[in-house]
Amino acid sequence: MSSVKMIGVIGGGQMGSGIAQLTAMHGIDVCLLDVDSQALSTASSSISSSINRLVSKSLLSHPTASDALKRLRFTTNLNDLSHADFIIEAIVESEEVKKSLFLQLDKIVKTSAILASNTSSISITRLASSTTRPQQVIGMHFMNPPPIMKLIEIVRGADTSDNTFAATKALSHRLGKTVITSQDYSGFIVNRILMPMINEAFYTLYTNVATKEDIDTGMKLGTNHPMGPLELADFIGLDYVDAGRLGRKRGVGVYNYSEEPKSSKSSSRL
Repeated sequence: MSSVKMIGVIGGGQMGSGIAQLTAMHGIDVCLLDVDSQALSTASSSISSSINRLVSKSLLSHPTASDALKRLRFTTNLNDLSHADFIIEAIVESEEVKKSLFLQLDKIVKTSAILASNTSSISITRLASSTTRPQQVIGMHFMNPPPIMKLIEIVRGADTSDNTFAATKALSHRLGKTVITSQDYSGFIVNRILMPMINEAFYTLYTNVATKEDIDTGMKLGTNHPMGPLELADFIGLDYVDAGRLGRKRGVGVYNYSEEPKSSKSSSRL
């Protein structure tokens, strides 16, 4: 999609900063927004470190890295996205919060802009209903971490136009991704299949069928998964655990990561 000259990314967390980094590395100006200035500072440092790490591994050239860093802007002001051609939101997974954001964006961004959500499960049709441009609203589900993972899951809402779909698919290819397409059903493709497996892995652990290590080893070596389901759950984040054992981001989940050497950490996936 060569007509896209500027992309707005909303949400300075792991997904938003990763999407912003990916976009900048592919020669597109990007403005990363978060209402929390500290989150933006953390995102800026994380993106710089990630880009430098890619350079050190010879996965990115010095000129491309330098250009990418120059293409990044950070803001807490939603009005700074008024000239963006394409908006990708990667905020908290709450339908009401996302709807509120889309309602604001609809009034701010130019009429030709496409509004995309990185949601992994919320109905695109319902998000689109909060705008006056439902034909220009689409799901664009990146895998984690966005600069590394090869897949983008595009989700069409009931009113998503063919032009919006084509533009989103073209942009995904421009970002070097493989595209799969889902209709607007709960969980879409990836999570619809993945979450029952993770739930069953937890039930297998809960009923003492096997240890967490054997469950994960069984799936890695028995079905050729790069990461076991419990390990993957820790990486995704266990945001509904009352005890606060939320996975890697808190240092403890199914596994304890607080004293884990960096060299032993698993490669990132979903």
